[in-house]
Amino acid sequence: MGLGVSNYMKGPLLLFASICAWYSGYLLAEFIPDESLINAIRTMQNIGKKPVIRAPLPKRQKCGHWTSCPPNSYAYQLLSGGGPNNYAKICFEDELLISEEKGNVARGINIAIVNYKTGKLIDTKYFDMYGGDNSGPLTQFIKNVPQESLVFMVTHDDGSSRLKNDAKNAIEGLGSKEIKNIKFRSSWVFLGGKGVDFPENIQREKINHSDNTKNRYPGWPAEIQIEGCIPYVM
Repeated sequence: MGLGVSNYMKGPLLLFASICAWYSGYLLAEFIPDESLINAIRTMQNIGKKPVIRAPLPKRQKCGHWTSCPPNSYAYQLLSGGGPNNYAKICFEDELLISEEKGNVARGINIAIVNYKTGKLIDTKYFDMYGGDNSGPLTQFIKNVPQESLVFMVTHDDGSSRLKNDAKNAIEGLGSKEIKNIKFRSSWVFLGGKGVDFPENIQREKINHSDNTKNRYPGWPAEIQIEGCIPYVM
């Protein structure tokens, strides 16, 4: 008889235990926020997984360089204009010397003069080479550049139509090898200097001519860019 009663009670006891367990779980779920439960489940799932090692994002360097310039050197980046709406830029030591944001860039040849010894900006100017006779003033501006100066030049739109030989000779005197090849709407960037010795491996000039079969924009070639580091002696 005792064994029969014991077996008879097992069913109700098991049902009662199941109801208690379910109710306890229900109360626990009511008091613990859903987000905590989800996080707990994810933590359990991630136990035993190998950690994923991710490389740190590269730190932004001066003028958008991928790597920093060596000590005792200036960072620069020159970008020509591209199409009617992408304006030229001159960046030096992480400062925009010429840009649309500064409001000092325009059609033609845009120039920034920097003191090579101090890294301080001396002057900025733009010369429209499509409208007006500005080749003479450009020539005189270059002749007035002080010794030991860095001369940055970038084109926006057209920099050649009214550029005369005197101006081309003056720019060539700053070290340009492409100025006499410039054509209508050529994209051109140039790092020149007066009384400055540049290393042979430094990128100083680039040109891209308009070609209707290859142009990125209707009537305009793609913008071009050069960048690098200019060493100086303290």
